[in-house]
Amino acid sequence: MNNLKQKLEQYEKKFKALADQRRLEIMYELCQRGKTCVCDLTEVFDMPQSKLSYHLKVLLDANLITKETKGTWSYYDLNDEEVNHLLSEELCCIFRKAGKGSCC
Repeated sequence: MNNLKQKLEQYEKKFKALADQRRLEIMYELCQRGKTCVCDLTEVFDMPQSKLSYHLKVLLDANLITKETKGTWSYYDLNDEEVNHLLSEELCCIFRKAGKGSCC
């Protein structure tokens, strides 16, 4: 049961990160562009870098994006593996009723 509780807490963090339209837009943009400098994202979303950095931190803490620092610039990218895992059958299996087909 403790393992289940930990998994549910991880999902809660991820879904809270996803429960914001601006963060979904950021993820979509990263999906389209690939690795992108925060300076370019600031221009795309026409928002102060401090506000954008907050949204990026929430996504980063939820492991939905990755960050690479080169010099003074930070580059962000979608964490494809994590996003694909989140949308996988694992979450569905947690809530599948016993005896309702195979599970992961």
